[in-house]
Amino acid sequence: MTKRNTQQRRHAIAALVQERGEVSVEELTQRFATSEVTIRKDLALLETGGLLLRRYGGAVSLPSEMAAEPDVGQVSKRKQAIARAAAERLRDHNRVIIDSGTTTSAMIPLLGGKRGLVVMTNSLNVAGQLRELENEPILLMTGGTWDPHSESFQGQIAEQALRSYDFDQLFIGADGIDLERGTTTFNELVGLSRVMAEVAREVIVMVESEKIGRRIPNLELPWDKIHTLVTDDGLAQDARNKIQAKGVTLICAPAVQDSSARRK
Repeated sequence: MTKRNTQQRRHAIAALVQERGEVSVEELTQRFATSEVTIRKDLALLETGGLLLRRYGGAVSLPSEMAAEPDVGQVSKRKQAIARAAAERLRDHNRVIIDSGTTTSAMIPLLGGKRGLVVMTNSLNVAGQLRELENEPILLMTGGTWDPHSESFQGQIAEQALRSYDFDQLFIGADGIDLERGTTTFNELVGLSRVMAEVAREVIVMVESEKIGRRIPNLELPWDKIHTLVTDDGLAQDARNKIQAKGVTLICAPAVQDSSARRK
């Protein structure tokens, strides 16, 4: 019943945002008699599905130009393809870190068939999704200082928690990929990401092809810290060659295409 009620609440939130154009977290917590953490998790999942946009303190409906943009659905399919390809690299009983972000969180629903997982995360959204899995993993939280920009925990306490364990894999996203330097981000708080990479035997970056080639000032992970990059099949051949030349395993996951549409 709990999972069914969760889905009903999320459908109702999406409909409310569409009807009003904007809603606040405070209003939604009162309307659905639940916590702010739960509502923020709902909004994050609905944003991943392309049903709304999160804003500080709430959410707004998609702008009309985005709602009409034919590529929006394809972006979602690309993200799903990346999530599937990344999840296939995860084995039963692995000890993994899953960083905050919409691309990494898209992988969580695919982990229900995995057994004996130990997962550490700095994201309340990821933690909430993990708790809904049929085979709920052992969940570890970094703790630390809450960063509203990334909606994740950061800082020295989080770094100390990570260094208390060792991990098989890190799954992490990126705001951009600099083909010369590595992953880049708008956030100046990059220390935790680097510690995550230090304590994991395999670093798996999950990023949509449209972000590859973006030059953002803040370097997060240099290429020599990255083992695998999972993206979609929209990546240009020149970019593929440059990434593979860095010694990185490159996976270009094919997005699910509508075959009937392709025949038109």
